Amino acid sequence: MIDNTLKLWYLPTGEEITTLGGHTDWVTSVAIAPDGQTAVSTSDDKTLKVWDLVKETELATLTGHSEAVNAVAISPDGQTAVSASWDNTLKLWDLATGSQLATLTGHSCRVNAVAITPDGKTAVSASSNHTLKLWDLATVSEGVNLQGHGLCVKAVAITPDGKTAVSASGDKTLKLWDVARGWELATLKGHSSWVNGVAIIPDGKTAISASGDNTLKWWDLATGWQIATLRGHTDSVTSVAIAPDGKTAVSASEDTTVKLWDLSTGAEIVTLRGHSREVNGVAITPDGKRAISGSEDTTLKLWDLATGAEIVTLRGHSREVNGVAITPDGKRAVSASEDTTLKLWDLATGAEIVTLRGHSREVKGVAITPDGKRAISASEDKTLKLWDLATGEMLATFTGDGAIASCAVAADGVTVVGGDWLGRVYFLRLEGLRG
Repeated sequence: MIDNTLKLWYLPTGEEITTLGGHTDWVTSVAIAPDGQTAVSTSDDKTLKVWDLVKETELATLTGHSEAVNAVAISPDGQTAVSASWDNTLKLWDLATGSQLATLTGHSCRVNAVAITPDGKTAVSASSNHTLKLWDLATVSEGVNLQGHGLCVKAVAITPDGKTAVSASGDKTLKLWDVARGWELATLKGHSSWVNGVAIIPDGKTAISASGDNTLKWWDLATGWQIATLRGHTDSVTSVAIAPDGKTAVSASEDTTVKLWDLSTGAEIVTLRGHSREVNGVAITPDGKRAISGSEDTTLKLWDLATGAEIVTLRGHSREVNGVAITPDGKRAVSASEDTTLKLWDLATGAEIVTLRGHSREVKGVAITPDGKRAISASEDKTLKLWDLATGEMLATFTGDGAIASCAVAADGVTVVGGDWLGRVYFLRLEGLRG
């Protein structure tokens, strides 16, 4: 039920501290100031509200947008905020006085997301027409118009140093992005169909992509050149994962198989057979010895990569499994399903630990934070959700303007990248959360 409120939670216990009421329509996003004492919320009621989180009271209502306000970002010094609206504009606000400092015009469609660089000098906004814009906040002027993908962003991955993101799209390309600034660095072309998945080699220098053209391609991220094409699947390749040592890769395909590849030669090592329908997702355990796959047949399977043998089948989802991720300790996995849920699994026993409920439509992807405590999910209900894996509690929700198809978490555990069906790439940070 949509109640137009915000709730303040104490994360160590999961207890609700208070409910903040005041908006008269959907609350679409919230940002917390660096000092943790102030929050700003946005709403379909065309306003922003500034909240004192210590006194649990409303400080100000910011009015000026003529349509729903979708997103807000707060400057690193906590003094200003930038809001994004369906009225095609962004607005710069003084949080101490509640006054509007400037209106940023230039987008031709509604603005769905906004972020501010760590130095506080630049903002990046994303619009429904697949574009991003870069803004100079000192001069309040538009800098660079960033064109994104033309179709759905099917998968995203982040390099180990957290500086670069790679997105894979239905427009047959991959794009390299500067995570800090949101700038597009390069476009990788070579596939003849949708690019469904991407994984980065642990050294951060190369990546492997999976495509509807039945192949995988190996890319040099510094030059954008293709190193090799891996052939063997007889139908669309849906997902790819790389072993921690960077020597092997595992791919999943609509041909119902999982394949293990030798990255030193590009040769196929073994084909894993057992699923009865297309395989949508695959992940490798941190020790590189096992892989887990999720399928349209509603099951997940755990595989021994040394022998190619199936270890166990995990049953519980009522519809197809779209994606899977493994915790850093290799003991648990989280699956994302068309049945609108995620499930946490014990890989030693094959038992279901908990079901994560909260999405209203199909869950397309999942990623786990480096500490193994939280998961991020991407859904067709236009949201990314943050989950506590110890309690199964939903901690936070980010709402975009289109169905979100993919997500990834950087090694810092704070930076999140998501991609939606309209071709947009979102850069988010998990900040201001206690626990």
